[in-house]
Amino acid sequence: MEVAEIKKKIEKILDDNKAQNITSIDLKNKSYIADFMIIASGTSSRHLQSLSELLINELKKLGIDNCRIEGKDSKDWKLVDAYDVIIHIFHPEKREFYDLEKMWSEEIPKERATL
Repeated sequence: MEVAEIKKKIEKILDDNKAQNITSIDLKNKSYIADFMIIASGTSSRHLQSLSELLINELKKLGIDNCRIEGKDSKDWKLVDAYDVIIHIFHPEKREFYDLEKMWSEEIPKERATL
């Protein structure tokens, strides 16, 4: 399965499960850590946890094993590492505070891309 197709499936899973303000950022010319970053908001700590666990289970069904959740103990943020796609799920206030969309919006020449 191609990375762009995986990204679309992740966006659909998030949307179907009531994640809010789903945004995708193309990282291909910005960093080598992943091809895409998806940022979404949840409505409560329980919703964040549910979304992250649901993503892991659905990705496993697609044959994408060994994905990890970072921030398991955090009530404000979860990160799902799906190899070529990184998913951040925030409480709206924390999302606004960290403003990853702004941080990653600048075009960076590939020679300066970070690991």
